[in-house]
Amino acid sequence: MFFVYILFSKKLNRFYVGSSDNYLKRIEEHNDIKYEDAFTARGIPWELFFVITCDASAQAYQIEKHIKNMKSANYIRNFLKYPEIADKLLEKYK
Repeated sequence: MFFVYILFSKKLNRFYVGSSDNYLKRIEEHNDIKYEDAFTARGIPWELFFVITCDASAQAYQIEKHIKNMKSANYIRNFLKYPEIADKLLEKYK
């Protein structure tokens, strides 16, 4: 299984979208200053906002790309209001 994860930083008031086969490990890495020059280093602490469980890495990558291309915090916030958006994306990028 692969996951698309969305993180939120109160410090930056920004979202971060990524994909991984182990999103819990990735959240730890984002909150660790392992990569000092990374964008996420400025927003610590990052909190998990939403997760989409995918069947394969290619599907996760396509959904991640779709969300990033929307360039909209409102679109991301709608995942909590309308979780069926995730189902539609899973179907679209099957």
